[in-house]
Amino acid sequence: MNRKRSLYVGFIIIGLVALACNLPVGGGGPTAVPTPNATLTALFALLTPQATTPPPVIASPTLPPPTAVPPTPTTAAASPTAVLPTPTLTATPLLRTGGSFKAVYFSQPPKLDGIWDEWPGSAYSCENVVFGAKERKNREDLGCSFRVGWDGNYLYVAYKIYDDVYVQNASGADLYKGDSVEILFDADLYGDWGSQVLSGDDYQLGISLGRPDPEGAKDVYLWFPRSKAGARDDVKVAVAAQDGLYRVEVAVPWSLFGIKPASGQQYGFAVSVSDNDKPGENVQQSMVSSAPFRRLTDPTTWGILTLTR
Repeated sequence: MNRKRSLYVGFIIIGLVALACNLPVGGGGPTAVPTPNATLTALFALLTPQATTPPPVIASPTLPPPTAVPPTPTTAAASPTAVLPTPTLTATPLLRTGGSFKAVYFSQPPKLDGIWDEWPGSAYSCENVVFGAKERKNREDLGCSFRVGWDGNYLYVAYKIYDDVYVQNASGADLYKGDSVEILFDADLYGDWGSQVLSGDDYQLGISLGRPDPEGAKDVYLWFPRSKAGARDDVKVAVAAQDGLYRVEVAVPWSLFGIKPASGQQYGFAVSVSDNDKPGENVQQSMVSSAPFRRLTDPTTWGILTLTR
Protein backbone atom coordinates (compact mmCIF):
# COMPACT_ATOMS: atom_id res chain seq x y z
CA MET A 1 0.00 0.00 0.00
CA ASN A 2 2.83 2.37 0.86
CA ARG A 3 4.61 1.44 -2.34
CA LYS A 4 1.56 2.32 -4.47
CA ARG A 5 1.21 5.69 -2.75
CA SER A 6 4.88 6.50 -3.42
CA LEU A 7 4.48 5.69 -7.10
CA TYR A 8 1.42 7.85 -7.34
CA VAL A 9 3.19 10.85 -5.81
CA GLY A 10 6.18 10.32 -8.12
CA PHE A 11 3.94 10.43 -11.22
CA ILE A 12 2.40 13.67 -10.03
CA ILE A 13 5.83 15.30 -9.56
CA ILE A 14 7.01 14.16 -13.02
CA GLY A 15 3.85 15.56 -14.59
CA LEU A 16 4.32 18.96 -12.92
CA VAL A 17 7.94 19.16 -14.09
CA ALA A 18 6.96 18.38 -17.66
CA LEU A 19 4.26 21.00 -17.59
CA ALA A 20 6.75 23.57 -16.30
CA CYS A 21 9.14 22.83 -19.20
CA ASN A 22 6.47 23.65 -21.85
CA LEU A 23 5.69 27.17 -20.46
CA PRO A 24 7.38 30.23 -22.30
CA VAL A 25 10.44 31.62 -20.50
CA GLY A 26 9.65 35.43 -21.02
CA GLY A 27 6.22 37.09 -21.01
CA GLY A 28 5.00 38.80 -24.24
CA GLY A 29 1.82 40.42 -22.95
CA PRO A 30 0.73 44.10 -23.24
CA THR A 31 2.64 45.02 -20.08
CA ALA A 32 6.01 43.95 -21.54
CA VAL A 33 8.65 46.79 -21.32
CA PRO A 34 10.25 47.63 -24.71
CA THR A 35 13.97 47.15 -25.20
CA PRO A 36 16.30 50.29 -25.20
CA ASN A 37 16.91 50.06 -28.94
CA ALA A 38 13.23 50.04 -29.65
CA THR A 39 12.72 53.06 -27.31
CA LEU A 40 15.36 55.26 -29.08
CA THR A 41 13.93 54.33 -32.43
CA ALA A 42 10.53 55.49 -31.32
CA LEU A 43 11.93 58.77 -29.92
CA PHE A 44 13.76 59.60 -33.16
CA ALA A 45 10.66 58.71 -35.08
CA LEU A 46 8.77 61.44 -33.15
CA LEU A 47 11.43 64.09 -33.89
CA THR A 48 11.95 63.26 -37.57
CA PRO A 49 9.48 64.79 -40.12
CA GLN A 50 7.29 62.13 -41.56
CA ALA A 51 7.29 63.63 -45.05
CA THR A 52 9.91 65.49 -47.07
CA THR A 53 7.26 67.48 -48.97
CA PRO A 54 5.49 70.19 -46.93
CA PRO A 55 1.71 70.00 -46.73
CA PRO A 56 0.05 71.87 -49.64
CA VAL A 57 -1.40 74.57 -47.39
CA ILE A 58 2.02 75.85 -46.40
CA ALA A 59 4.03 74.97 -49.48
CA SER A 60 5.63 77.93 -51.36
CA PRO A 61 6.65 77.85 -55.04
CA THR A 62 10.28 77.16 -55.77
CA LEU A 63 11.95 80.35 -57.10
CA PRO A 64 14.02 80.11 -60.28
CA PRO A 65 17.71 81.01 -60.04
CA PRO A 66 18.49 84.77 -60.34
CA THR A 67 19.92 84.41 -63.82
CA ALA A 68 16.58 83.09 -65.05
CA VAL A 69 14.68 86.28 -64.10
CA PRO A 70 13.87 88.28 -67.26
CA PRO A 71 14.91 91.97 -67.19
CA THR A 72 12.15 94.48 -66.58
CA PRO A 73 11.62 97.53 -68.84
CA THR A 74 13.03 99.80 -66.15
CA THR A 75 16.38 98.02 -66.16
CA ALA A 76 16.81 97.84 -69.91
CA ALA A 77 18.73 100.92 -71.09
CA ALA A 78 17.88 102.18 -74.52
CA SER A 79 20.83 102.46 -76.86
CA PRO A 80 21.13 105.84 -78.61
CA THR A 81 21.48 104.02 -81.93
CA ALA A 82 18.11 102.34 -81.33
CA VAL A 83 16.23 105.64 -81.03
CA LEU A 84 13.99 106.41 -83.95
CA PRO A 85 15.12 109.40 -86.00
CA THR A 86 12.83 111.85 -84.25
CA PRO A 87 13.88 114.86 -82.16
CA THR A 88 13.12 113.28 -78.79
CA LEU A 89 15.14 113.06 -75.63
CA THR A 90 17.14 109.82 -75.51
CA ALA A 91 17.64 107.68 -72.41
CA THR A 92 21.37 108.39 -72.64
CA PRO A 93 21.72 111.84 -74.19
CA LEU A 94 24.59 112.21 -76.68
CA LEU A 95 27.03 115.10 -76.43
CA ARG A 96 28.60 117.47 -78.91
CA THR A 97 31.45 119.92 -78.71
CA GLY A 98 29.06 122.78 -79.54
CA GLY A 99 27.62 122.79 -76.01
CA SER A 100 24.36 121.81 -74.34
CA PHE A 101 21.56 124.32 -73.72
CA LYS A 102 18.07 124.29 -72.21
CA ALA A 103 15.06 126.19 -73.50
CA VAL A 104 12.72 127.14 -70.64
CA TYR A 105 8.97 126.88 -71.17
CA PHE A 106 6.86 130.07 -71.14
CA SER A 107 3.34 129.56 -69.85
CA GLN A 108 2.67 133.12 -71.11
CA PRO A 109 4.54 134.60 -74.09
CA PRO A 110 7.33 136.96 -73.02
CA LYS A 111 6.96 140.64 -73.74
CA LEU A 112 9.21 141.36 -76.71
CA ASP A 113 10.76 144.67 -75.72
CA GLY A 114 14.46 143.90 -75.88
CA ILE A 115 14.69 143.37 -72.11
CA TRP A 116 15.11 139.84 -70.77
CA ASP A 117 14.65 140.53 -67.07
CA GLU A 118 11.51 138.39 -66.95
CA TRP A 119 13.19 135.46 -68.68
CA PRO A 120 13.78 132.42 -66.45
CA GLY A 121 16.59 129.96 -66.93
CA SER A 122 20.33 130.27 -67.42
CA ALA A 123 22.27 132.81 -69.46
CA TYR A 124 24.82 131.11 -71.72
CA SER A 125 28.08 132.46 -73.09
CA CYS A 126 28.47 133.23 -76.77
CA GLU A 127 32.08 134.42 -76.89
CA ASN A 128 33.96 131.78 -78.89
CA VAL A 129 35.72 133.66 -81.68
CA VAL A 130 35.15 131.57 -84.80
CA PHE A 131 35.98 134.16 -87.45
CA GLY A 132 38.16 137.28 -87.66
CA ALA A 133 40.09 136.80 -84.43
CA LYS A 134 42.56 139.54 -85.41
CA GLU A 135 39.71 142.01 -85.85
CA ARG A 136 38.15 141.40 -82.44
CA LYS A 137 39.97 143.52 -79.89
CA ASN A 138 38.17 142.53 -76.69
CA ARG A 139 34.76 141.79 -75.16
CA GLU A 140 33.67 145.42 -75.49
CA ASP A 141 34.36 145.20 -79.23
CA LEU A 142 32.25 142.04 -79.54
CA GLY A 143 30.81 139.86 -76.78
CA CYS A 144 27.50 138.14 -76.11
CA SER A 145 25.41 136.06 -73.74
CA PHE A 146 22.01 134.56 -74.50
CA ARG A 147 18.94 132.78 -73.13
CA VAL A 148 16.48 130.42 -74.81
CA GLY A 149 12.76 129.80 -74.22
CA TRP A 150 9.79 128.22 -75.95
CA ASP A 151 6.05 127.72 -76.00
CA GLY A 152 3.66 125.96 -78.36
CA ASN A 153 4.04 128.64 -81.04
CA TYR A 154 7.55 130.07 -80.92
CA LEU A 155 11.20 129.42 -80.17
CA TYR A 156 12.50 132.45 -78.26
CA VAL A 157 16.13 133.62 -78.18
CA ALA A 158 17.34 136.65 -76.24
CA TYR A 159 20.80 138.19 -76.75
CA LYS A 160 22.82 140.62 -74.65
CA ILE A 161 25.45 142.01 -77.02
CA TYR A 162 28.49 144.15 -76.29
CA ASP A 163 29.60 146.18 -79.32
CA ASP A 164 31.33 149.53 -79.08
CA VAL A 165 30.56 150.53 -82.68
CA TYR A 166 27.23 149.77 -84.36
CA VAL A 167 27.29 149.43 -88.14
CA GLN A 168 24.55 147.94 -90.33
CA ASN A 169 23.94 149.12 -93.87
CA ALA A 170 23.40 145.77 -95.57
CA SER A 171 20.10 143.96 -96.06
CA GLY A 172 18.63 140.71 -97.31
CA ALA A 173 21.13 137.93 -97.98
CA ASP A 174 24.00 140.35 -97.19
CA LEU A 175 22.83 141.35 -93.71
CA TYR A 176 25.67 139.31 -92.14
CA LYS A 177 28.05 142.01 -93.47
CA GLY A 178 26.78 144.27 -90.71
CA ASP A 179 26.01 143.92 -86.99
CA SER A 180 23.61 140.99 -86.81
CA VAL A 181 22.75 137.76 -85.01
CA GLU A 182 22.30 134.23 -86.32
CA ILE A 183 20.53 131.02 -85.33
CA LEU A 184 21.61 127.57 -86.55
CA PHE A 185 18.98 124.87 -86.05
CA ASP A 186 18.95 121.15 -86.88
CA ALA A 187 15.31 120.04 -86.88
CA ASP A 188 16.15 116.32 -87.09
CA LEU A 189 19.13 115.95 -84.78
CA TYR A 190 19.11 112.17 -84.38
CA GLY A 191 17.90 111.44 -87.88
CA ASP A 192 21.27 112.44 -89.34
CA TRP A 193 23.42 112.64 -86.21
CA GLY A 194 26.72 111.81 -87.87
CA SER A 195 26.21 113.80 -91.08
CA GLN A 196 28.87 116.48 -91.60
CA VAL A 197 27.04 118.22 -94.42
CA LEU A 198 23.92 120.35 -94.48
CA SER A 199 20.61 118.70 -95.32
CA GLY A 200 17.02 119.82 -95.76
CA ASP A 201 16.38 119.86 -92.01
CA ASP A 202 19.29 122.24 -91.21
CA TYR A 203 18.47 125.96 -90.93
CA GLN A 204 20.57 129.14 -90.95
CA LEU A 205 18.60 132.21 -89.97
CA GLY A 206 20.05 135.74 -89.81
CA ILE A 207 18.56 138.79 -88.06
CA SER A 208 19.64 142.40 -88.59
CA LEU A 209 19.32 144.51 -85.44
CA GLY A 210 18.20 147.54 -87.45
CA ARG A 211 19.29 149.54 -90.46
CA PRO A 212 21.09 151.96 -90.29
CA ASP A 213 20.75 151.86 -86.48
CA PRO A 214 18.83 149.78 -83.89
CA GLU A 215 15.85 152.11 -84.30
CA GLY A 216 15.63 151.30 -88.01
CA ALA A 217 14.00 148.54 -90.01
CA LYS A 218 14.78 144.96 -89.00
CA ASP A 219 15.67 142.39 -91.61
CA VAL A 220 15.34 138.61 -91.25
CA TYR A 221 16.75 136.26 -93.86
CA LEU A 222 16.87 132.45 -94.16
CA TRP A 223 19.91 131.15 -96.07
CA PHE A 224 19.42 127.41 -95.53
CA PRO A 225 17.85 125.16 -96.55
CA ARG A 226 18.22 126.66 -100.00
CA SER A 227 14.79 125.39 -101.00
CA LYS A 228 13.28 127.79 -98.43
CA ALA A 229 15.79 130.65 -98.74
CA GLY A 230 14.50 134.20 -98.63
CA ALA A 231 13.33 137.04 -96.43
CA ARG A 232 11.06 136.13 -93.52
CA ASP A 233 8.34 138.39 -92.19
CA ASP A 234 6.97 135.86 -89.67
CA VAL A 235 9.93 136.26 -87.26
CA LYS A 236 9.46 138.84 -84.50
CA VAL A 237 12.39 141.04 -83.46
CA ALA A 238 12.78 143.60 -80.67
CA VAL A 239 15.91 145.62 -79.81
CA ALA A 240 16.78 147.88 -76.88
CA ALA A 241 20.05 149.83 -77.33
CA GLN A 242 22.35 151.90 -75.19
CA ASP A 243 25.98 152.91 -75.57
CA GLY A 244 27.99 149.80 -76.33
CA LEU A 245 25.17 147.41 -75.31
CA TYR A 246 22.29 145.91 -77.30
CA ARG A 247 19.54 143.66 -76.00
CA VAL A 248 17.76 141.63 -78.66
CA GLU A 249 14.72 139.32 -78.43
CA VAL A 250 13.72 137.07 -81.31
CA ALA A 251 10.61 134.89 -81.69
CA VAL A 252 10.85 132.25 -84.44
CA PRO A 253 7.63 130.36 -85.27
CA TRP A 254 7.93 126.59 -85.03
CA SER A 255 6.17 126.41 -88.37
CA LEU A 256 9.36 127.72 -90.00
CA PHE A 257 11.09 124.48 -88.93
CA GLY A 258 8.03 122.30 -89.55
CA ILE A 259 7.98 121.24 -85.88
CA LYS A 260 5.31 120.60 -83.29
CA PRO A 261 7.27 121.15 -80.06
CA ALA A 262 7.07 119.12 -76.86
CA SER A 263 9.03 119.01 -73.64
CA GLY A 264 12.06 116.75 -73.85
CA GLN A 265 12.67 117.18 -77.55
CA GLN A 266 16.24 117.90 -78.65
CA TYR A 267 17.60 119.78 -81.64
CA GLY A 268 20.91 120.85 -83.08
CA PHE A 269 21.48 124.48 -82.09
CA ALA A 270 23.97 127.35 -82.08
CA VAL A 271 23.79 131.13 -81.92
CA SER A 272 26.35 133.56 -83.32
CA VAL A 273 26.91 137.31 -83.60
CA SER A 274 28.62 139.11 -86.49
CA ASP A 275 30.43 142.45 -86.14
CA ASN A 276 31.31 145.29 -88.50
CA ASP A 277 33.12 148.37 -87.24
CA LYS A 278 33.60 150.03 -90.66
CA PRO A 279 30.74 152.48 -91.33
CA GLY A 280 31.68 152.95 -94.96
CA GLU A 281 31.93 149.29 -95.89
CA ASN A 282 29.65 146.26 -95.82
CA VAL A 283 31.91 143.55 -94.40
CA GLN A 284 31.85 140.84 -91.80
CA GLN A 285 34.93 141.53 -89.70
CA SER A 286 34.48 138.99 -86.92
CA MET A 287 32.07 136.52 -85.40
CA VAL A 288 31.57 134.98 -81.94
CA SER A 289 29.50 131.85 -81.36
CA SER A 290 28.12 129.54 -78.69
CA ALA A 291 29.87 126.68 -80.54
CA PRO A 292 33.67 126.74 -80.10
CA PHE A 293 34.34 124.93 -83.37
CA ARG A 294 31.39 126.24 -85.37
CA ARG A 295 31.36 125.41 -89.04
CA LEU A 296 28.26 126.44 -90.93
CA THR A 297 28.36 123.46 -93.27
CA ASP A 298 29.02 120.87 -90.53
CA PRO A 299 26.05 120.42 -88.16
CA THR A 300 28.10 118.09 -85.92
CA THR A 301 29.97 121.20 -84.69
CA TRP A 302 26.75 122.76 -83.41
CA GLY A 303 25.38 122.25 -79.90
CA ILE A 304 22.25 120.54 -78.52
CA LEU A 305 19.11 122.36 -77.40
CA THR A 306 16.67 120.58 -75.07
CA LEU A 307 13.11 121.82 -74.54
CA THR A 308 12.37 121.71 -70.80
CA ARG A 309 9.25 122.30 -68.77
